[in-house]
Amino acid sequence: MKKSTILSLMAALFIGQGAMAQSSQEITYVEAPEQGYLFNKFSDNWFISVEGGVNYYLDVNNEKRDFLDRFSPNAGIWVGKWFSPILGARVGGNFTQLKSLSKGNNGIGFYGTFEEYNKYHRNEFGFAIDGLLNLTNWWCGYRPGRCYNGILYGGAGYNWSYYPQTVNGKTEWKHGVYSDDALTAHVGLINNFNLNKHIALYIDLRAALITNEREAAFVHNTKIDPQAYIGLTYNFNRTDWSAPIVPVIPEIPDCSELEARLQAANGRIADLEAQLRDCLNRPVQTVVEKEEGPLCTIYYTIGSSKISRVDQKVLGAVAEVMKSNPGTTYEVCGWADNYTGTDAINTRLREARAKGVEKVLVKNGVSAAQLNVTTNNANLNDMGEKFVSLDRAVTIKKK
Repeated sequence: MKKSTILSLMAALFIGQGAMAQSSQEITYVEAPEQGYLFNKFSDNWFISVEGGVNYYLDVNNEKRDFLDRFSPNAGIWVGKWFSPILGARVGGNFTQLKSLSKGNNGIGFYGTFEEYNKYHRNEFGFAIDGLLNLTNWWCGYRPGRCYNGILYGGAGYNWSYYPQTVNGKTEWKHGVYSDDALTAHVGLINNFNLNKHIALYIDLRAALITNEREAAFVHNTKIDPQAYIGLTYNFNRTDWSAPIVPVIPEIPDCSELEARLQAANGRIADLEAQLRDCLNRPVQTVVEKEEGPLCTIYYTIGSSKISRVDQKVLGAVAEVMKSNPGTTYEVCGWADNYTGTDAINTRLREARAKGVEKVLVKNGVSAAQLNVTTNNANLNDMGEKFVSLDRAVTIKKK
């Protein structure tokens, strides 16, 4: 096979490998939160909460009482589930004690007097169902591990009322004496602080509508009961959410650089073919003089012009040879491989490598007049890409 054919095949292989590397970029897969979040298994994202607090019953007669005397205890327990990072629901039971004043005097629920009024209280037990809306995830986007979440909720329930009545020194709780069992409604904001992945502490501020109290005319009257709770939540099983996985297709690469490199390679091939023809047509020499090799060759890593400590010592020895032959001129030539990098980068590398060697030689006492610093844009050995490391060098030889 002709040498020109071999050179053409090598250049085509080099260009083909570069194009294959550009076209073999793998498709990656990432989560896409902008497309929403996936539903977890039914057993995931359940929680249970226990809470305790106080209420401040807004009854007209209560305005006459001392401020601190209007507070009463509350308690509750909830079981719920989040269906997404934003929407959830819960169901639970609650206890509320309500205090008020009345001018009645039948002894039911009364436990003291205040001016012309009798103090009385009642206990309400009920259950409720709430819808939950995570405002933080809705407005700011879902982020696992977030410490604070503001949760808006609202719902309705049903309460049973009980009054204490003392008969012959014995207190009994009477059901449905002055108030009927009735529906209730409430709305509130949970300020949730995650302590870890499963446990959270929260402050719940709630406004409830109490609709089951009768006035003297036996007409239902709805009143507002502000409530505040401190609670603890335990989250079961998985507590986070996953977004859909979508492929990310890489952009189509710009092949203009490869085209330029191909053209440059074709130019080098044409030059080599011309040299080969000249060589083949040259008459056979009976005596071939062996060309004297370089005095020294310094090799570099890819993309570098830094001279190692070992090479610094080698150049020191070379400097001693040069100083002992002050009438001799030496050529310092910088080389770079043409298989990697662009022409501009390789030009800078050749110059930097040659200038670096010159600097070390002058530093070791060599006269700058003895040095002819130059570069060569061909490959030093040109043995192919497998031996590309041999083309990254600086050669020093006599002129």
